[in-house]
Amino acid sequence: MKITTTGVVLATAMVVNTGLIGSALAQVSPQEAEKLGKELTCVGAEQAGNAAGTIPPYTGKYLGEVPGWNHVKFSGDQPVDPYAAEKPIVVITAQNMAQYEANLTDGQKALLKKYPTSYKMNIYPGHRDFRYPDYVCNRAKYNALNAKLVNDGLGIEGLGQIPFPIPKNGMEVMWNHQLPARAYTEEKISDLASVLPNGSIGWGRAHARNLSQANSPTVEPKTEGRIQAMSYNTTLKPARDNGVISISHEPYNFATDARQAWNYSPSTRRVRQLPGYGYDQPMIGTNGTMIVDEDRLFNGGPERYTWKLIGKREIYSPANAFKANAANVKYAELLTPNHPNPEYMRYELRRVWVVEADLKEGYRHVYGKRVLFIDEDTWNAVMADNYDARGQLWKHAMINYYYHPDMSGWQAGSQFFMDLNSGQYTGYGMTNEAKKGPILNESKFTPDMYTADAARAIGR
Repeated sequence: MKITTTGVVLATAMVVNTGLIGSALAQVSPQEAEKLGKELTCVGAEQAGNAAGTIPPYTGKYLGEVPGWNHVKFSGDQPVDPYAAEKPIVVITAQNMAQYEANLTDGQKALLKKYPTSYKMNIYPGHRDFRYPDYVCNRAKYNALNAKLVNDGLGIEGLGQIPFPIPKNGMEVMWNHQLPARAYTEEKISDLASVLPNGSIGWGRAHARNLSQANSPTVEPKTEGRIQAMSYNTTLKPARDNGVISISHEPYNFATDARQAWNYSPSTRRVRQLPGYGYDQPMIGTNGTMIVDEDRLFNGGPERYTWKLIGKREIYSPANAFKANAANVKYAELLTPNHPNPEYMRYELRRVWVVEADLKEGYRHVYGKRVLFIDEDTWNAVMADNYDARGQLWKHAMINYYYHPDMSGWQAGSQFFMDLNSGQYTGYGMTNEAKKGPILNESKFTPDMYTADAARAIGR
C-alpha cells in the first residue's frame, strides 16, 4: 500500500529510527520476494511508470550495450550519449520554479534562487532502458529472503550486493547504497577541480585501482569474507603530492571491523597507518567543499547518525548522464563559476528513496543533518542536501551516473559538491579529458595488491 501526496510517494513505514531495528525486520516473506522480476524489477524498483506518465515504465531492453556507443570492452573508450538528439521538455529557472517545487530538493531550489541568471535545470524525457546481468538479480532475490542487519545496523549478513531489494527502514536503504551493483574492478585516471567563485581552478589528478569483492561476477560475495572493497589511489597532481599512495579496506561490519587505511609518502619513503580515516576529514585539494565520507555522497561507518526513511519521492534527478562525462565536453566549458554548466547536465523525473541522517547526541560531524536521494532503479545516491550544526542548508551535491557496457551496470561519473554559502564547488571523479575512460571488470587486480607492503614496494 502506498500513500500519494503532492509529488510524493511515501512507503507505509514512513520513518524508522535505527535504534529500533531488529534483525527480524531485515527479511521479507516469500510472497513479497516473488514480486522481484514481476511488479518490481529484479533489484526492487517499481516496474510501472507513474500515473501521470511523466516517469516511464521500466523496459530493461539493453544489456551490456548502449545504442550508438560501439564500445570495445576494457578499452577505456569514453561514453557516447544514446539520447544526444533529445531536447529538454522543461527548463526550470528561478522564475518558474514554483510550478515544479514539489519535485525539487531544497538544495536545487536554493541554487535556483542564489544564481537566477546562470543556473537552470534542463529536464529531459525519462528512460529506464538498461538492465543488470542475471547474477545480480539472483543475488538480490537471495538477499531478500536471507540478508539481515546486525549490530544495530552497523553490519550486514548475506551476500554483499543489494542486500535489501525490498527495504523496510532507512538503514537498509543505506546499505543498498553502500553495496549496489557496481564495478568489480575499476581503473581510471580522474581529475579534481576546486572552482573558486571568480572561476579560478585548483587542480588535482589521481590514478585509482579499485577492487570490490562484493561485486565479483564469478565468486559469490559472502559477507563472512569481512572485506567488501579495497582501494588503491596514487596522486598525480598537484606536483607537490605526486606519488602519494593511499590504500584502504572497507568492511561489511563497522562494529566488528574498522575501516583500514594506509598512506605512503615519497618524501619520507615510509608507510603509515591512518587510524580513524574518513568521516568529516577534508578531502585534500577541495578547499573544504568536500569531505572524505561524501565520496559517492556517503561512505564508511554509519554510526554517527540515525537514519530515517522518509519514503519515496518523484524528484528531478541527474540520470543517463552520458553527456556530462563525454570526451567532447572540455573542462573549460563544463566548469563555470559557482556551479557546473547547466547545459551539460541531464535531469529526468525519477522515483528516489529519501533518507534523512541526523547526527546523534554525543557525536561530532560537520554536517548536523544529511538528506540523501537514492535512485530506485540502481540504489545509487544521486543527490544530497547537507546541513550545518544549526540546521541551515549548507551544500548540495550530485553525481552523474551512466550505464557502462564493461560491467553492464551504472558507473559514477562526475560528482559536484556545491557550497551554497561561499559559492565555491568541487568537481570530482571527472574523466572527460583523461586519455582513457574507466576500465571496469577487467578483473586484473588481486587482494595482495592492497596492503601496506605493496605500497612500500611500489614506493621503492
